[in-house]
Amino acid sequence: MLKWIKHFIEQSWLLMVSAFVFGLLIAVTYAALEPRIERNKTDRLNSLMGALIGEAENFEPALDEAVSIDLGKGKTAKSNIYKALAQDGSCLGFCFGAEGPGFADKIELVIAVDAEFETIAGYSVLTSNETPGFGDKIGNDYYRNQFCGAEAGQLDLSRSGDAERIDNEIIAISGATVSSEAVVKIFNNYIDQIKTVLTNKGLIGNANN
Repeated sequence: MLKWIKHFIEQSWLLMVSAFVFGLLIAVTYAALEPRIERNKTDRLNSLMGALIGEAENFEPALDEAVSIDLGKGKTAKSNIYKALAQDGSCLGFCFGAEGPGFADKIELVIAVDAEFETIAGYSVLTSNETPGFGDKIGNDYYRNQFCGAEAGQLDLSRSGDAERIDNEIIAISGATVSSEAVVKIFNNYIDQIKTVLTNKGLIGNANN
């Protein structure tokens, strides 16, 4: 037995050391790049929010900390909510991060609503690894435009219908039903919960927003 262990160590020590060294290098590299990655993500977030609410002069956190969103099945996610401000300081709307599982990987969106949280202003894709040519079409205007102007409430996905009619029925992307459904589920998970938080904080539903 001891002879076998000695033989195993002699044959595998280099592999174990190499695995440790490479793992350490990956961890060190990620730690070094993490601030840059987060900074790039923040820059992209600001850019997407500006595109969704173009009249905004700037964006500021609506709350002191991120809110916890119930995704179902015991899962939660954190969401930062931002207030879109006009030059005179008035509120033009709200933007917030939202996420959920897609066909290939997690989908992260930036969702925008009006100042009263009654109408969806639109969304942009922050990160996605959906299938090129199919699921990645969730970022195309054909699909995204269906959300612009829809009521900020529960959405339904349909395989057929008039995609140019703005209502709470969202027509799926042909060949990418799973990705289409993923976006609708993300909206349905977040809209009511974010609206409830902002209402409870007095940021909507009164004259002080």
